[in-house]
Amino acid sequence: MAPGHSPCASCKLLRRRCANDCIFAPYFPPNEPHKFAIVHKVFGASNVSKMLQELQVHQRGDAVRSLVYEASARMRDPIYGCVGAISYLQKEVTRLQMQLAMAQAEILCIQMQQEQPLAPAPAPAPFVNGLQVPVHHVPTNTSMLTDDVVSRASSDDTSYPCLYNISNHHHHHHLNDHQYFNNFASNNVIQYV
Repeated sequence: MAPGHSPCASCKLLRRRCANDCIFAPYFPPNEPHKFAIVHKVFGASNVSKMLQELQVHQRGDAVRSLVYEASARMRDPIYGCVGAISYLQKEVTRLQMQLAMAQAEILCIQMQQEQPLAPAPAPAPFVNGLQVPVHHVPTNTSMLTDDVVSRASSDDTSYPCLYNISNHHHHHHLNDHQYFNNFASNNVIQYV
């Protein structure tokens, strides 16, 4: 090291002379001692030195930034480290994908409502021997119809693209998501089944 220059954060913390070819000097400047301190505490100086020596020079900067991030995450969360942050973000992505699928289904239902002509009034039931006989029975249990919509949406039929997305997400979420879909389908889709 040239006279008059401060030792890098690593050599300063480890109380050793900072050589001209110090592997830490380019990445741990003397004005940022906290970076090396947390990396040293989590990974150890000798391990970091070995990692950096195994990398090409142009890769070392990214490696140090990654080590600093991972060490900081480990200090904040000693059990999960950066895996906790990754897990949280994956759950957030899943939640947002579900919201997107529900919004797409709602758009589809609104489009279906706009395209669907008003149904004509039902014809009166015919009379047989003076008694009115119903032609068909309309089920009052809409959960059967909802399950039918979900099963058709789960198939490869592309005529229900938004519902197909929901059914795929449905298998990966809790029961309350299924109940939400049933309520949503009962209110918006059943009238077309």
